Amino acid sequence: MDSSNLLSIVTFVYGLSAILYITAWIFKKTLPGLLATWVAFSGVIGNVAGIIMRWVESYRLGIGHAPLSNMYESLVFFSCTIAIIYLIIERSYKKRIIGAFTMPLVFLSIAYASLSKNINDQIQPLIPALQSNWLIAHVMTCFLGYAAFAIAFGISLMYLLTRGDKKEKGYLLSHFPAPVFLDHLTHQMVTFGFLFLSIGIITGSVWANAAWGSYWSWDPKETWSLITWFIYAILLHVRLMRGWHGKRIAYVSIIGFLAVLFTYFGVNLLPGLHSYAQ
Repeated sequence: MDSSNLLSIVTFVYGLSAILYITAWIFKKTLPGLLATWVAFSGVIGNVAGIIMRWVESYRLGIGHAPLSNMYESLVFFSCTIAIIYLIIERSYKKRIIGAFTMPLVFLSIAYASLSKNINDQIQPLIPALQSNWLIAHVMTCFLGYAAFAIAFGISLMYLLTRGDKKEKGYLLSHFPAPVFLDHLTHQMVTFGFLFLSIGIITGSVWANAAWGSYWSWDPKETWSLITWFIYAILLHVRLMRGWHGKRIAYVSIIGFLAVLFTYFGVNLLPGLHSYAQ
């Protein structure tokens, strides 16, 4: 079995986990939730193993680079980081219901990588611009940030659903965590993501100077990374200085994640220095 086949299996494992989390939420049963956690954990193990196998395979092919260089590999890593961060949250706060809004994002990420005909899963040599020791530092920090923002997005959706009187929430929302907790956790995830996105932008600038002779070229992906950074910077600023919380923070968090998605996928359709990311 090669890494692509293993990661295809992991796709369905994550899908099963997402279904179990949603089932536990809808039917308020403990067993599906417990199974969902263990299935998600097994998915992470398979995901990490697939990344390592792909790395080893690249050396066997005489290419030898970290599997973080194209859309397929980045989506695989993205799904892994979301799942790991979520499981840490679940273990820390014992709020398994968050998995119903997080694990579907993990599944969709790796499913797009594994099942889309538009994405090439073959191991390919690095183009000259990517042949740098900065590759791992830049990509890993950026995607740790993206993963935290993805979880903040899911939690923000939960917060918006919990608004209103308890009687108006109905059966499905009656067991949601308290809005104050969701608001606080959104802030924690955004802070975590903002830190790593900032490091990712800095390492990317240093890498760009080494590769292209300029720290900043206003490439579409660079520009949208900066826009995304500013959106989350504004979120943190208005929360700290203006005391914003609740639904306004949730809305900004959702807007920020939409900017992340456009930075990740949308700008690849535009010509630029980062066009290799397709």
